[in-house]
Amino acid sequence: MPDYKYKRVLLKLSGEALMGERAYGIDPDVVQYIAEEIKPVYDDGIEVGVVVGGGNIFRGVQGAAAGMDRAQGDNMGMLATVINCLSLQDYFERVGMDSRVMTAIEMRQIAETYIRRRAIRHLEKGRITIFAAGTGNPYFTTDTAAALRACEIGADVLLKATKVDGIYDSDPVKNPDAVKFDTITYMDVLTRELKVMDATATALCHDNHMPMIVFNLGEKDAFRRALQGENVGTTVVDEEM
Repeated sequence: MPDYKYKRVLLKLSGEALMGERAYGIDPDVVQYIAEEIKPVYDDGIEVGVVVGGGNIFRGVQGAAAGMDRAQGDNMGMLATVINCLSLQDYFERVGMDSRVMTAIEMRQIAETYIRRRAIRHLEKGRITIFAAGTGNPYFTTDTAAALRACEIGADVLLKATKVDGIYDSDPVKNPDAVKFDTITYMDVLTRELKVMDATATALCHDNHMPMIVFNLGEKDAFRRALQGENVGTTVVDEEM
């Protein structure tokens, strides 16, 4: 087995990442690409958990802005994540990766209800565990769900896949002079208001000393290289570590 710095990991994907160049929905080519990026790591015995958002299908905040009750909109958003998780599971299994979908909202006909010990057992048995329906509660983002699940399963690191290759001091799309951080602390993320994750998720990682790597999943082989300890993206750490 190749040398890996991290043995159990939680990968956070945005729902928008699954759209590719589409206006909404799921691009099969993108999901296939994600599966193929994870496959080498899976084959090397790394335990992988996945949390995915639902913004490609529905976003609660937008629904609230249009007059919909925020809690109702968030409930719909959590159900959207289940659709994305089932899609990921299908493509994972197409390339030979055993996987399970566990949902925070009970729907036994299509997915297992999330139980922490069972999730850890799936990981120990070499099954990719895909966590659906966020935290099961409105007003919490899937970033917070990712931070929560990473802490609950005892992950060595939380990896957040984005469209850019790390964290910058300003938006690199709008500012060509933006400076990229190789390493930054959670306190700096909060005080600089860098919007890497929402404040609840950031504070949860900070309080539980959970390192996070922000990287561009579109960069070929970046996922594997990050887990092997290469300088990929930006690493967010607790200053006490």
